[in-house]
Amino acid sequence: MPRNIRFNGTGSGVNGCPAVHEDLDTGEVIIHGPALTDPADIAGLRHLGEGEVPIVVPRELLVDFGPKEVVRVPNIIGLDEFDRLFTQFKHTAWRLETRRRYASDEVTDTYAQFLQGEPVNWEGRDAEWCAERREQAALGKRFERVRIVDNPPTPGQLYLLDNARRNSSVGEDIRQLWRGDADRLQLPAEDFWLFDSRLVARLNFDDADDLVSVELITEPVEVNGYCQARDAATHYAVPYETFAANLPAK
Repeated sequence: MPRNIRFNGTGSGVNGCPAVHEDLDTGEVIIHGPALTDPADIAGLRHLGEGEVPIVVPRELLVDFGPKEVVRVPNIIGLDEFDRLFTQFKHTAWRLETRRRYASDEVTDTYAQFLQGEPVNWEGRDAEWCAERREQAALGKRFERVRIVDNPPTPGQLYLLDNARRNSSVGEDIRQLWRGDADRLQLPAEDFWLFDSRLVARLNFDDADDLVSVELITEPVEVNGYCQARDAATHYAVPYETFAANLPAK
């Protein structure tokens, strides 16, 4: 059976060597890079066993991308600090939405209208939020989301598909991805925001689908994993208009 290998990162730019990988099942670390070949250098090594190949890697590669043995204490931030992230980031805020419902949506009058089959007028809704999005977009910042959808979609997911019209109008790029494709891509089964490819805000929900906390993640290896998830999801997701147009009619 092949190993369950995750790419942690590389510090060498486009050529990808040297690099660090990790076996997620055993915890073993796999490193590849240029081999140490000078006989005089090899003679200075101790305990080099038969079949072993010495390689050379920069120290910072292990610092940045090697697994950390210390148990990380979750860094839970308040909602005010979380809100400030949406004006303090420099260039890109990216969101993965994975849930089948969000309790906060279901207490809105727009959700009630949608369930009753009435056209939802998003004009003027959440005016302060919309104004902030427009201001940040005017500064050249990007807001992007990929929303995972079940087959068939849940009412909450269909509501968000309709809601995408409002988000798009204030400068967000909204895309949809079938859950089957998300599973095939091994995307995280969690919601998060990724800011500037360096900071993750993981959204923690309870069993009632209420947001209960926001966890800040800055450790490079973990952030790199979320960046890989973003790249895969963005590549395979489709614009919400295209997705909606191809849904089977009720």
